[in-house]
Amino acid sequence: MIGRISVPQAIQAIGRPVFTTREIAAVRGGSVSATSQALRRMERQGLLVSPARGIWCVPTDPRFTPLALVPYLAGGHQAYVSFFSALNLHGLIEQIPQIVYVATTGHPRIRRTPAGSYSFHRIHPRFFAGFDWYRGRQEFLIASPEKALVDSLYLSSRRGRRFAHFPEIDFGEKFSFRRAAEWVEQIPYRNMREHASARLEALRRRSRERAR
Repeated sequence: MIGRISVPQAIQAIGRPVFTTREIAAVRGGSVSATSQALRRMERQGLLVSPARGIWCVPTDPRFTPLALVPYLAGGHQAYVSFFSALNLHGLIEQIPQIVYVATTGHPRIRRTPAGSYSFHRIHPRFFAGFDWYRGRQEFLIASPEKALVDSLYLSSRRGRRFAHFPEIDFGEKFSFRRAAEWVEQIPYRNMREHASARLEALRRRSRERAR
């Protein structure tokens, strides 16, 4: 009979810096309870961080990014990185948000964890699109530059006026205002669509003026 492998060996076998207790238990062939205890010991030693119950990460792993936790923290709902976080990752804004902004089909909420803070914002299911894997690596989903901007405009029309003010935006040559306008047309609510369209046009005019 082949003996069970250790928890550190199972973590190495998983091959990524974010994983769940159940995944490690399955790889090592042990119980979830015993595996959880071993993971807790590693946490006390400063080797692991648990951002939420049953979820673990290796913050010292050079591949680790708090963004990779988004699928695990979404609570069973779909989610993708968007808004200012995506605009920063795409190079449109220099300011790095202190919180990770996420679009979700679930309820809006703030999740504060030892690995970072996350702001989940509900997007209408018919508007939940325009994202792909970040740089082709299956760690987390991210909105395209155009969709990230329109998501921000979409929320800026809601009560509370979140994203009402934008930091300096460098649209560059690759950003397509035409594609952004097409996303605006897909906003399900007319008043929100009109608000987003007006703000997008204002941003387009400002971008053209600066390019002169």
